[in-house]
Amino acid sequence: MKKLLAVLMVLIAAGFAFGAGRQQGGGSAGGVTKGMDRKIVMGYSQIGAESEWRTACTNSVKAAAEEYNIELIFSDAQQKQENQMQALRSFIRQKVDVIGWTPVVETGWDAILQEIKDAGIPVICVDRQVTLAAGKRQEDYISAFIGSNMITEAQKAVQWIVNYMKTTGNSRKKDDGKVDINVAILEGTTGSGAQVGRTEGWNQEISKYPNYKTIFRQTGNFTRAEGQQVMEAWMKSPQANDIDVLFAQNDDMAIGAIDAIKAAGKKPGTDIIIVSIDSVKGAFDAMLRKELNATIECNPLLGPQVMDTAVKILNNQPITWWVESVESQFDWTNAEAAYPSRQY
Repeated sequence: MKKLLAVLMVLIAAGFAFGAGRQQGGGSAGGVTKGMDRKIVMGYSQIGAESEWRTACTNSVKAAAEEYNIELIFSDAQQKQENQMQALRSFIRQKVDVIGWTPVVETGWDAILQEIKDAGIPVICVDRQVTLAAGKRQEDYISAFIGSNMITEAQKAVQWIVNYMKTTGNSRKKDDGKVDINVAILEGTTGSGAQVGRTEGWNQEISKYPNYKTIFRQTGNFTRAEGQQVMEAWMKSPQANDIDVLFAQNDDMAIGAIDAIKAAGKKPGTDIIIVSIDSVKGAFDAMLRKELNATIECNPLLGPQVMDTAVKILNNQPITWWVESVESQFDWTNAEAAYPSRQY
């Protein structure tokens, strides 16, 4: 009897742990999913929590799952591709209805996407896209992509910088079309969709202005700490005084860089013009302090679109493959008015 009781206790504990994992970030146990005739299960693999933007995106997904009464099996990859591989294979084994996924990097997913396709599970890519082997199309393996146009975001950043340098300039110079404008670039995680797209958009647009010279370029992995570390190293370089503009591929790296610039005795936003991407609240705080000049919006509140798209896919309703986010841009002229309504 003692042995039997012990076995029963182990089984009960295991069942409780499995159930708790499946409910993490999801809806209540009963009822049906909004727009469905049953309750559906979504496996969601998120990159991690490297920035304010990512946290806002995760919170939006979890809140939307509750609203739609979708059971959410949520996995945090901690910015490691191998962790995402494990999570995706776990979703296959658990026979989820649909997979939501933000790939940590663009490449290396061909095999796992084939496994998911063979299992008949639809995939919704969120925020970042992938690049497959030659001859393969995303659309044949991924049911929908929800997110921003990363190329356009960086092009907007270039346009803002060029216009500002022509009309206002920094504390040392204006852009007259002849003088060199020296740029430092903080890139995101190498190989990620955001880094690839924003780098491509920047390179395309900045090539129209040959007097803009890139004198520093390095990854800060989209984190505030690494953005600060890289900028600290640049500010100790003999070329530190030559930096006219800093372009950061997200706000968190820019905010870290601002601390490094101030520590080096420079005035961010005046001595060095700083533009970044995302438009999180921390960026608005920096703009109100006149330390960040502008931020290009990348909307993280994608949860409702993810859940709505999942329901449509499972109901065999028509969808647009790319559901593009509606976004704006902010600088010292409109940041104060927009700040109170910001949700992230």
